[in-house]
Amino acid sequence: MLRTALATDPVAPDPSPAGRPAPDRRAFEEAAHESARYLQVRSVTEGLAEPLSAEDCQVQSMPDASPVKWHLAHTTWFFETFVLAAFEPGYRPFHPAFRMLFNSYYEAVGAKHPRPRRGLLSRPSLDEVLAYRRHVDDAMGRAIGRHAGRGGFDAIVELGLNHEQQHQELILTDAKHMLSCNPLLPEYFPDAGAAAGPAQAAVAAPLRWLGHAGGIVRIGHAGGGFCFDNETPAHDALLRPFQLASRPVTEGELLAFVEDGGYRRPELWLSAGWDTVRAAGWQAPMYWRQADDGWRVYTLRGERPLAPAATAAHLSYYEADAYARWAGARLPTEAEWEAAALARPPAGDDNLLDALPRDPGPARGAADLQRLYGDVWEWTASPYTAYPGYRPAEGAIGEYNGKFMCDQWVLRGGSCATPRTHVRATYRNFFPAQARWQFSGLRLARDE
Repeated sequence: MLRTALATDPVAPDPSPAGRPAPDRRAFEEAAHESARYLQVRSVTEGLAEPLSAEDCQVQSMPDASPVKWHLAHTTWFFETFVLAAFEPGYRPFHPAFRMLFNSYYEAVGAKHPRPRRGLLSRPSLDEVLAYRRHVDDAMGRAIGRHAGRGGFDAIVELGLNHEQQHQELILTDAKHMLSCNPLLPEYFPDAGAAAGPAQAAVAAPLRWLGHAGGIVRIGHAGGGFCFDNETPAHDALLRPFQLASRPVTEGELLAFVEDGGYRRPELWLSAGWDTVRAAGWQAPMYWRQADDGWRVYTLRGERPLAPAATAAHLSYYEADAYARWAGARLPTEAEWEAAALARPPAGDDNLLDALPRDPGPARGAADLQRLYGDVWEWTASPYTAYPGYRPAEGAIGEYNGKFMCDQWVLRGGSCATPRTHVRATYRNFFPAQARWQFSGLRLARDE
């Protein structure tokens, strides 16, 4: 399924004859670098589909999730629609109907297939979608060879690659939900071995409270490297002194909440959260199941016993807020989270996508803030709104983030399924309050 090179990777030019200008080595190097990065990202996506059958790739387990086959096609659609159609006048689309079938939410592009019905797209087949990827990859190889180094071209390719990496994370979370619906509780990584998960008998590091003086802090992406538009512009925020927990909440701590009747006590819940608990019948975090031998948790490596020291995952905003209230604390604001995280760059040994995802694990100590990055997305108390001075881009690309700034809540930090290059202090993820199929957890905060 994977390829190692584009058919049209740039080839180094021959030395120039005497008296003629030397070839533009910088342009060649830019094209070669961009081609290599393009290939690497695209190969990872297909690699994530490798453990799955064609039948697995077809299933849509709920309206909020998408079939893996659709993710493979939509990420290809992005390059065909926003790069090839714009920069390659002679480009011929692979199939004219794909422009509608694999459009996600870009109203300016045209019609789209309804999201809840993506699982009904039995045609095109998985093989045809993979052929679509090869067709677009070949055309992208030629386009990169011709246009690399041009600011507008490089910027949209970079956005497309980061967009695809976001869908790599969605492939894992959507596939996990799909597999969990099967009574056989299949493993996504059947050969990984049980040792990769958190030890059931491990003891979590003691939770400590680490203070921050507050004051005027600068948050948001200030330049230097890629960011999404919703991370800008950088701006000042005024914070009161606060404290942040040294680590995220663990499964053992969530179990105490469950056993204390946390899912049966309306006084702990926001009104909409309590309505959701009753309507959905929630009695524990997602993927938890009470068996004869105790609680068990479904993971990408199959079901395992609850691990008290493991970071709790798959919590909604409602559950995170209710637990914080039960614990006598609160959720941090996104400005508080970012102010505390800025001095702590992502650690190289966290649980990140290119290191093969596994369950969120226990913290390694309590001397400082632990597991800020690459463990679970951490809910904040901040609604997802625009930063002061934010303006979405013109055209269809402007629909990427700004149109979702309503009824969503911000998460920070990245999860064990997040690509390593996406883990940064300024990254703003966002989901509705009831969403819990992502690797989302919480870190407690309180006023100083």
